[in-house]
Amino acid sequence: MNSVILSKNYIEPPFCEREILRYAGCKSVDAELSALLKLCIKEANGKFDYKVCYREFHISLDGDVCDFGAFRLKSEKLAANLSHCKRVIIFAATVGVEIDRLIAKYGRLSPSKALMFQAIGAERIEALCDTFCDDISSEMNVALKPRFSPGYGDLPLDSQNAIFSVLDCGKRIGLSLNDSLLMSPSKSVTAFAGISDIEEKHTTNKCGACNQKDCAFRGAL
Repeated sequence: MNSVILSKNYIEPPFCEREILRYAGCKSVDAELSALLKLCIKEANGKFDYKVCYREFHISLDGDVCDFGAFRLKSEKLAANLSHCKRVIIFAATVGVEIDRLIAKYGRLSPSKALMFQAIGAERIEALCDTFCDDISSEMNVALKPRFSPGYGDLPLDSQNAIFSVLDCGKRIGLSLNDSLLMSPSKSVTAFAGISDIEEKHTTNKCGACNQKDCAFRGAL
């Protein structure tokens, strides 16, 4: 186990309008919607703070029990995701609190803008996680399994507690967890990214770790 908690800050990844519209549930785009999207991106631009903290752990599997040394979790889906892995990166990422303030502001003033800012926030945190995983893969010259987060499959949401216990998220990136297991800032992610011991195509697409084929937010695989 790596006892050192590491942190990274990132510059703003490019916005992906297609992904934002997917998160907003928009199946078609007209001129009015396109103008709203561009207006919201312009207002949100520069208001994000892209931060990640992480540690590397050794992982051993015993059936559906995943042993990380510092803690153990029981999850058939996580164990399957981490098969062929002896090491794993456990990380927490956030894009900061300003997007929450925009969502709250427009929740009172303009529901359509509030929805668009929700979607922008979702796209931003996913872009950050993809950037981080690509960065780690290149930096360590390894292939990473698709990231797997508490709440996916049979991995309970209270697994957040174990992750927070080993990452010192509050001090490192200003991320907190309340008694209801909700993170603040809300546009944040915790996840496991297994370091694969076999040759395979590298992908950061988390949807590859999920068997819910009819999900409205499922990305292209």
